[in-house]
Amino acid sequence: MSIWGKVIGGVAGFALGGPLGAILGSAFGHAIDRSKTQRRLKQRPVSIQTRQTAFTVGVIVLSAKMAKADGMVTRDEVNTFKKVFNIPPDEMHEVGLLFDEARRDAEGYEPYAGQIGELFAHDPVVLENLLGGLFQIALADGFVHPKELVYLKNVSRELGLDRATFERIRAAYMVGEQINPYEVLGVTQKATSEEVKKAYRNLTRENHPDTLIAQGMPQEFVEVANEKMAKINTAYASIKKQRSLS
Repeated sequence: MSIWGKVIGGVAGFALGGPLGAILGSAFGHAIDRSKTQRRLKQRPVSIQTRQTAFTVGVIVLSAKMAKADGMVTRDEVNTFKKVFNIPPDEMHEVGLLFDEARRDAEGYEPYAGQIGELFAHDPVVLENLLGGLFQIALADGFVHPKELVYLKNVSRELGLDRATFERIRAAYMVGEQINPYEVLGVTQKATSEEVKKAYRNLTRENHPDTLIAQGMPQEFVEVANEKMAKINTAYASIKKQRSLS
C-alpha cells in the first residue's frame, strides 16, 4: 500500500497524534485527542511509518496553508502537487479532502510545522526536502509570490531550520534571479576548492534518496530529492567550470 493509502485509511492518525493527527482524523471522520496522543509520542520512540505519515500529512497541510497565504490555488500548482508528490489518480480525491480541510482549518501553520520539526529534529535534511517540495509548488506558475516567500521563510523557521539553510534552499529554487552556485552549496566565493568539494560531497551523501528514506521520507517523495540533487549538481558543475577544477 502506498503512503497515500495509509494516510487516507485514517488509522495512521492515531499513531501520529498532535495537530497533524487531529486534522487527519477530522478530514476522515476519526476523533483524535491531540494532547493525549502528543504526550504518548514524547514517551516512546517514533516509528518510521509514523515519521512517513507526518511527512506526508505535513506536505498536504503546509501546501494548503500556503495556498491560503496568497489567496488562490492555480491549476499549475495543483498539477505540480500531483506530479511532485506522485499521488495515484484513484487516491487524489481523498488527498483533496485533507487539503480542503487544512484550508478551512482556523489553525495557523505553526503547530503543524512545529510538530514536523520536532519529529525530524535529528534529520534536518528531510525537513529541507519538505521545504524544497513547497518551493516547487510555489514556483508552478513561474514565480514565487511575495506572500508565498514570506510564508516559506516562516515555515522554515518553525521547522527549526536556520536562516543560512533557508537561504541555501531559496537560492536553488528562485526563478528570475541570478543563481549563485556558492549559495546553493552553502559556501562563500572565498571558499577554497577543497572546501567546495567537501561541501558538495556532504550534500550528495546527505541527500541520497536511500538515506532520506531511511530517515522517514516516503518513497513517493523521491522526486523531490532528485530535483534538489539536480540543483546541487548544476551548482557544483558551474563552480568547477569557473575554477577549472577536475
